[in-house]
Amino acid sequence: MAPQRNAGAGAEAELPEYAGHYRLESCLGSGGMGVVHLARSTSGMKLAVKVVHAEFARDPEFRGRFRQEVAAARRVSGAFTAPVVDADPEAERPWMATLYIPGPTLAEHVKRNGPMPSFQLRRLMAGLAEGLRDIHRVAVVHRDLKPSNVLLADDGPKVIDFGISRPKDSELRTETGKLIGTPPFMAPEQFRRPREVGPAADIFALGSVLVHAATGRGPFDSDSPYVVAYQVVHDEPDLTGVPDGLVPLVRRCLAKEPEDRPSPDELMRELRSVAASYDTQVFIPEQRSWTGAPAGPAPGAGPGAEPDDAAEPGGEPAAPAEPASDRAPAEEAEHRPSAEGAGRRTARRPGRRTLLVAGAVGLAVVGALVSVPLFGGKDASPKSTVSHTGPAGFRAWETEPPAASGTPQCSYGAGRLLCAQPGLVFALDPQDGSRLWRRTVARTVRSEPPVLSGGLVQPWLNEGRGLEALDPASGEPAWRQDVGEYRSIARAGDTLLLTRADGTVTGVDGATGDTGWSRRIPGYTAPFFTWFPGDPVAYATSTSDDGSSTWVTAIAPDSGEVRWEATLEGTLDPVGAADGSVFFVAAGEVHGSARAVVRYEPGTRAVRRVPLPVPLHQVQGSVHGGVVHLTGAGGTLVAVDTQARRQRWNLETGTARLSAPVSDGRHVYVTAPDGRLLAVDAERGRLVGQTAPRLGAISDRVAAALPEPVVTGGRVYASAPDGSVFAVDGRDPAAW
Repeated sequence: MAPQRNAGAGAEAELPEYAGHYRLESCLGSGGMGVVHLARSTSGMKLAVKVVHAEFARDPEFRGRFRQEVAAARRVSGAFTAPVVDADPEAERPWMATLYIPGPTLAEHVKRNGPMPSFQLRRLMAGLAEGLRDIHRVAVVHRDLKPSNVLLADDGPKVIDFGISRPKDSELRTETGKLIGTPPFMAPEQFRRPREVGPAADIFALGSVLVHAATGRGPFDSDSPYVVAYQVVHDEPDLTGVPDGLVPLVRRCLAKEPEDRPSPDELMRELRSVAASYDTQVFIPEQRSWTGAPAGPAPGAGPGAEPDDAAEPGGEPAAPAEPASDRAPAEEAEHRPSAEGAGRRTARRPGRRTLLVAGAVGLAVVGALVSVPLFGGKDASPKSTVSHTGPAGFRAWETEPPAASGTPQCSYGAGRLLCAQPGLVFALDPQDGSRLWRRTVARTVRSEPPVLSGGLVQPWLNEGRGLEALDPASGEPAWRQDVGEYRSIARAGDTLLLTRADGTVTGVDGATGDTGWSRRIPGYTAPFFTWFPGDPVAYATSTSDDGSSTWVTAIAPDSGEVRWEATLEGTLDPVGAADGSVFFVAAGEVHGSARAVVRYEPGTRAVRRVPLPVPLHQVQGSVHGGVVHLTGAGGTLVAVDTQARRQRWNLETGTARLSAPVSDGRHVYVTAPDGRLLAVDAERGRLVGQTAPRLGAISDRVAAALPEPVVTGGRVYASAPDGSVFAVDGRDPAAW
């Protein structure tokens, strides 16, 4: 196995092949402090190995905290945590190996299946109380209990990630003024006197976790962590939606003063009296049905697992047994789908498959193995899985394009889905996914989709700096041009903008490859241009040496003439254009971060600046109407209304990162590293649908850029790490 490489922003250039004597087989996910790998011991035992990022490995204070995490995790290893198998905090890249536990995190389960019913909530609360009892018995306070740090294993919930926990005899102390934790799940004392946090803080967090499991939100919700902190310290929790029988107990857990909260033992005693029907069956997560491909590994199984033995003839898995329920008749009716709804779901999902997301210690990561049909021949139509009929008879499909490595990057043009992978450009029929043509290219295709310019397909080619325009009907070359002398290339409508090292910009006709104009742009040594579909101008920007202002120039692509110029405050990067305005993100002190959204109207020279309550890092954006959608590191997705001058909503998706967002006005679409396509309600900021993960075979590479979804005609097209391209009906994400 070759060393794993990660071309993502801020990631190491090369990830190790081994941690100690444990072979790292695949990357389960990446967090702010390290990467978690699926690994195997010499005997074949599956492990989750957390390897610290190189930048933190050089920090003595971080090493101290990592030693503390290892010590705390070792103390509490048992039935309710992921047991530590081995660790080396002193290695060049510190690492810790724990037993691999298949199962989703609580955050992922709620996101996929919605709020838990009362009988599952009681089991969850009892399991977490038992886990905290064992953790507190060895004098450890977790201090960061939250849904993403709870794994739902077959034998009950497991508490994971002791990265900021502290044994009572630890020599490390919280620095004055520094808050450590996750605000929506922190206790009041963590804000008021963080150096005096004790076991009762974990009980407060347990109450917040239960509210999230019961309602899909926390007891103190706000877009701003500062508002959350105020509510935690001063306001009463919002327990709307929590089952009546659990409200008194949850309210006690959320008491403002530590001494007013129950101990884990008290919790377990009171839970037994909540209802006579309380049962102690193990927690088995409800499995989410989806319209999938041929039967693959059993749910929750790791790589190499055998197919489910319970599968019925023809590859359909046996229906899962319904868990024992202690719901009252009225509660059962509330959760039971109507006959009409059940019929609709059956019609849309003729082939039912069960899927269980794989959890890993220390990260909310998703893993799955999905089998996808292949093309039968050179121009054979793909086998597709039908979920339902959409606009104009459209039927959802998924297929794997011609064999090539890497996630396809796609765009739409000339009535075709135009896609590229390293060394390959191809076109698919957007109606059914059948392959129309493919072209192998000798040079490397850049990690961006091909575009249509001048009526021709323009792939991004790196090596040799060559341009090659293809006929969209056949894929045959229409013209070629050597552009080795140019420093940068940008597409702007039907014109290609080529910039030489001396600053001269040349406009090339995308239809013919002929030079249309060549000139210098005043104020720029070597401008790079950004263009947005439908905009009549392309933009060049230049930031002052001290970052206090940005010079923006708009040019007409077909002539190179300057249409307008402006000097705007701050370090700005353009993210979109709409309604005669251009939109920017105002960067913070860290490159790639965003602290505000700026809207500039050239006609009136009006500037609207909307500060972000919480800065975003590694930001990507797009614009629909006057609303700017941004994604950031850690899976954050926000909507900023520049007309109302406020952040409309903020959604934490729980993924390590997201693609740039795309909106059709009703929904916002993004792709995740595991190949999922997510749909979010554009008005409310709530997840309303997502597809199954499509990871494919184990890969030793992590994509440098996630593919943007392609939205057109009510359909959404996306691609995944397994090499597949798929299409769904954008009007009904809940049916995905």
